[in-house]
Amino acid sequence: MHYLFTSESVSEGHPDKVSDQISDAILDNMLAQDPSAHVACETLCTTGQVVIAGEVTCKAWVDIQKIARKTIADIGYTKAEYKFEAESCGILTALHSQSQDINMGVSRAKEEEQGAGDQGMMFGYATDETDNYMPLTLDLAHTLVYTLARIRKEREQMTYLRPDSKSQVTIEYDEQNQPVRIDTIVLSTQHDERIHVGDKYLLVTPEMIKHDIIEILLPRVATRDSRYGHLLEEFLDDPKAKLLVNPTGNFVIGGPHGDTGLTGRKIIVDTYGGRGAHGGGAFSGKDPSKVDRSAAYAARWIAKHLVAAGVAHEALVQVSYAIGVAEPVSLYVNTFGTAQVKMSDAEIAQHVAQLFDLRPAAIIRALRLTQPMYQETAKYGHVGRTNEVVKKTFFDSDGNTFEREVELFTWEKLDRLQEVKNAFGL
Repeated sequence: MHYLFTSESVSEGHPDKVSDQISDAILDNMLAQDPSAHVACETLCTTGQVVIAGEVTCKAWVDIQKIARKTIADIGYTKAEYKFEAESCGILTALHSQSQDINMGVSRAKEEEQGAGDQGMMFGYATDETDNYMPLTLDLAHTLVYTLARIRKEREQMTYLRPDSKSQVTIEYDEQNQPVRIDTIVLSTQHDERIHVGDKYLLVTPEMIKHDIIEILLPRVATRDSRYGHLLEEFLDDPKAKLLVNPTGNFVIGGPHGDTGLTGRKIIVDTYGGRGAHGGGAFSGKDPSKVDRSAAYAARWIAKHLVAAGVAHEALVQVSYAIGVAEPVSLYVNTFGTAQVKMSDAEIAQHVAQLFDLRPAAIIRALRLTQPMYQETAKYGHVGRTNEVVKKTFFDSDGNTFEREVELFTWEKLDRLQEVKNAFGL
């Protein structure tokens, strides 16, 4: 019997994502000057106000206000009418030093003995449903809001768009768990109340936005990636398909003025859109000594290798830790009955444990996690992204800018693929 599955995404202008990006921008600027910095930075955004709190151990000084304001401006909150604007919003900082009780369990004389920054379980997931080994529902949801933001920043079409938006995609799957059709797309985007056309100001309506989504957004998404282009084309011709645009009828008030934003409140959007599992720990604002972040990235790295190597069509990897202890407490693999090797999931997990060193220091070294690489993760997902080397600009202790070359999304590399194939006889 066919079934429906849904995932959602949010844009970089969503209040929770604004908070995530500020937290990770602060983390990056600290790591750029002190790769050994320990950072746990939380951000709250509301009408005209940003509150930044947390625990930090860092050898460098960073201008928190300058970093936060630049991040907000880059997102697009640059107009007073938004009631949350980069240059005028108040910024309250309440950062203090890290607990020595925690640091005692993490820091060690020998790097390899570095303990986990906290207890907990972390998950990684991969599926061969798409070329980037992500669930199709989430991949499409991300692409919709990402492309909408690109259109907004180009300022050539849909010029009424404001930064805050959300998407939701429902796909029909068959008995073999293969996508058949897109059943529903929900798109809600913040917008100006009126748009200037010629010598008139026209009211921006859901019907106007829906027309532009059909004529401008969806064709761009369809041509951007062949993985789901045909599904989008069929969706527009499907009489049973539903496209719901700004279902409340109006979305002028948005961003942190419309809804308070908090770091770490979009963890399912950040990961697998409801597929697989999640251990509950957020990522943004945390340095890699926090296994909430580093071990979740490592678990994705492993799951992606298992699927790409042909061990299974789908893989979920769980790893768990005790605070202050280097070796994981447990390692679990679930292939959901899709294994392509004559092994149980427990045997696959044993092979994984021999292949991948999951002690925190080993993960940090293998994935180069002390780089200032995190602000890019804070929008459009932490996984399923493109591994690339970029130049990034940071502020030094005197407020001057400097550049660093940074490798992004190292956990998406398939750098151990042949080794995994050999281990499983593939």
